[in-house]
Amino acid sequence: MLIEDLQVVLKVAEFRSITAAAANLDMRTATASAALKRIEGNLGAELFVRTTRQLRLSSAGERFLPQCQQALQMLDQAKLNLKDDLDIVDGELRISLSSDLGRNLVIPWLDDFMDSYPNVSLRSTISDSNIDFYRDGVDIALRYGSPDDSNLYGFKICNVPGVLCATQQYLDQYGIPEHPQDLTSHNGLFYQLYDVIHDTWKFTRQGQNYKIKMNGNRAANDGDLVRRWAVAGKGIAVKSCLDMSADLLSGRVISVMPEFKPRSTELWLICPSRQSITPAVRLLRDTFREKCRDVLKQLVENGIIDSSALD
Repeated sequence: MLIEDLQVVLKVAEFRSITAAAANLDMRTATASAALKRIEGNLGAELFVRTTRQLRLSSAGERFLPQCQQALQMLDQAKLNLKDDLDIVDGELRISLSSDLGRNLVIPWLDDFMDSYPNVSLRSTISDSNIDFYRDGVDIALRYGSPDDSNLYGFKICNVPGVLCATQQYLDQYGIPEHPQDLTSHNGLFYQLYDVIHDTWKFTRQGQNYKIKMNGNRAANDGDLVRRWAVAGKGIAVKSCLDMSADLLSGRVISVMPEFKPRSTELWLICPSRQSITPAVRLLRDTFREKCRDVLKQLVENGIIDSSALD
């Protein structure tokens, strides 16, 4: 009985579909179907009841698959423990990255990481949409905000202040706002998620909160596009200081009203299970922490953000 066949069967049980399981595992449907037949033939029992619309577990499947899953988890953990003991750094990193952070900062960091550990391979997914580890076939995700699912495992990478930013040319043409209320006459550049446009901006100064409903003629579900619009002088934007770090340090954009703080967030490396936390993932976590701290330190030294980001 092949371990790979058992993994296919567990995916079929998860998706209640051979076709969906095959797509998730990046294999042909016929290959997944053959794996299921081999397992059922070895057991001498059908694990699924076939209907016209989907599969459902048979009584034999209900008894067998939970124990099968536990056995595979124990095997994965044993392999992981061995690699930890031997300091083996290898395997495939299947990572999901947000568009702006991924393209402009993290991909070069991953290239350096793989140069240092040549036995590691990479499969990256770049998207600003919420991640579904099982649907999207990824093992780790670098995301803004702490995980809100108690079943997930996560490592905080750093604090991430937000910045209100625009080009000097844009500010010369439309004026430099001195108070959040002044922003109502400016063109906001907005991030959009699932048809919800984030056009209400919040600021804090000396314990007082301000909430401004913005106007603007551009919105995108891709954070990198919002950054590009800001750099092109199309308006004013609230962005992560990490996303805008290269532009801020080069002077392509400048921080506006720095005494009024936009909402800050945190950067987390998130895993769906303990088995996903391999030696490579731990090293990658440490790399991300070091790289982010270096960027934040540069922003502090240039007076773009305050030193509380380094706490």
